[in-house]
Amino acid sequence: MEDGIFAGLKVLDCASFIAAPAAATVLSDFGAEVIKIEPPGSGDPYRNLPNLPGYPRSEHNFAWLLEARNKRSLALDLSKPKGQAVLHRLVMETDVFITNFPPGVRSRLGISYTELAPLNPRLIYASFTGYGEQGEEANKPGFDSNAYWARSGLMDLVRADESTTPARSVSGMGDHPCAMALYGAIVTALYKRERTGKGSHVSSNLMANGVWANGVLAQAKLCGAKFGERRPRERALNAVTNHYRCKDGRWIILSLLNEERQWPALARCLGREELVTDARFATKADRHARSLELIQIFDEVFATKDLAEWRKTLDGNGLVFGVVGILDDIPHDRQMIDNNVLVPFEGDTMLTVNSPIWVDGSTKTPPRRPPDIGEHSDEVLREAGFDEAAIRQLRASGAVA
Repeated sequence: MEDGIFAGLKVLDCASFIAAPAAATVLSDFGAEVIKIEPPGSGDPYRNLPNLPGYPRSEHNFAWLLEARNKRSLALDLSKPKGQAVLHRLVMETDVFITNFPPGVRSRLGISYTELAPLNPRLIYASFTGYGEQGEEANKPGFDSNAYWARSGLMDLVRADESTTPARSVSGMGDHPCAMALYGAIVTALYKRERTGKGSHVSSNLMANGVWANGVLAQAKLCGAKFGERRPRERALNAVTNHYRCKDGRWIILSLLNEERQWPALARCLGREELVTDARFATKADRHARSLELIQIFDEVFATKDLAEWRKTLDGNGLVFGVVGILDDIPHDRQMIDNNVLVPFEGDTMLTVNSPIWVDGSTKTPPRRPPDIGEHSDEVLREAGFDEAAIRQLRASGAVA
C-alpha cells in the first residue's frame, strides 16, 4: 500500500478538545506523521471526556479513539524551560504545528508564532481559537456549544418557535466541521509553501465557522431582510418540505423542491391520488396556502406504516426524502459502510468514523489505535537526536514523561 499523499509530512499536535486535534487526524488519514504533545500525568484532558456526566458508558474511550487515531504521544511539560526547549528542537524539523491554546497562553509557554517561526522558515503554524485572534475576546475560552452553536444564532434558530427552549448541541457537532476548516487552511498554506518555499500562520475559530454554517440567514439579516413568524412543524408553510412521524415512532423528512413535477408522484406513493385533482391543492400556490390542511392529511397517512415500509414505497420515484436517523442506525448503515464512511481499525473489527474526504488514486491510512500517554516519548526524542543520557535527564527533570 502507498504511504499516502502526506507521507513524510511531520505534524505536531499541541492542542486539545476536538477541532484542532481532529484537523491533525485528517492529515494523518492521508499519511502524515502526527506527534501528539500532551502534559505528563493525566495527559490531554480530552481523554477524560467520556467520564463526564451524561456521556454514554463504554469499556472503550470512544472520544480518544476517534480524535487520536494514527498519532504517537510525547508527554511534555511545556511549563518547564526544558520542555519548551524540546519542543523548539522538534519544531526545527516539523512541517505543521497545530495548537488551540489562547494567544496569551501560547506566549507564556513559548509556543507563539513569533517564537517558533524563526526556528523554521518553512513551518506552517495553525492556530485555532474560540473567538478569533483579535479583539477583547481573543483570550476567552470557548467550546463549540457556546462559541459555534450559541453565538452564531443556530441554537436559537432550530427551535420550533420562539416559546420553545433553545436546543442543546451534541458533543463535537461544531468542532468536527471546524476541523475541516482548519485542515483546509493548513493544506492551503502547504500549497502556498510549494510555490514560495515559505511557511505561514493560518488560523480559524469556532465563532467564524458557526456564522458560516448559519450563513444563509446571517446574510439575509446583513441585507436587512424582513423575517416572518417562526412556525412549528404542524404549521409549516410547505407540507412537502416537512417531517412526519411513522407508525413505529420513527420520522421521515420530505425535501421536494421540484414540487410541480414531484407532487403527482408523491400523491401516488402515499395512496392518495385524488389529491392531484383536489381543487384545494391544484397548484403550488394552493398547496402552500393550505399547508396546514395538507400537513394534517400527511400526518394521518404516514402514521399508517412503519419507516421501513415508507422507504420502500418512496424510493425509486424521483422523490427526495430522508430518514431522521438515530444512533442505533449507524453501526448497520450499509450505505455508510459501502462508501467507507465507517471503516475498521487496523487489525480489528471495531469501526470508526472516517474523515469525509477521498482522493481518487490515493489510499487512506488504515486507522490505528490511539496512543497511551507518553507511549512514544523516548522514540520521538531519539528520532529528534537526543541520546539516552539526555532522555534520562529530561525524565528526571519532569520535562518528559
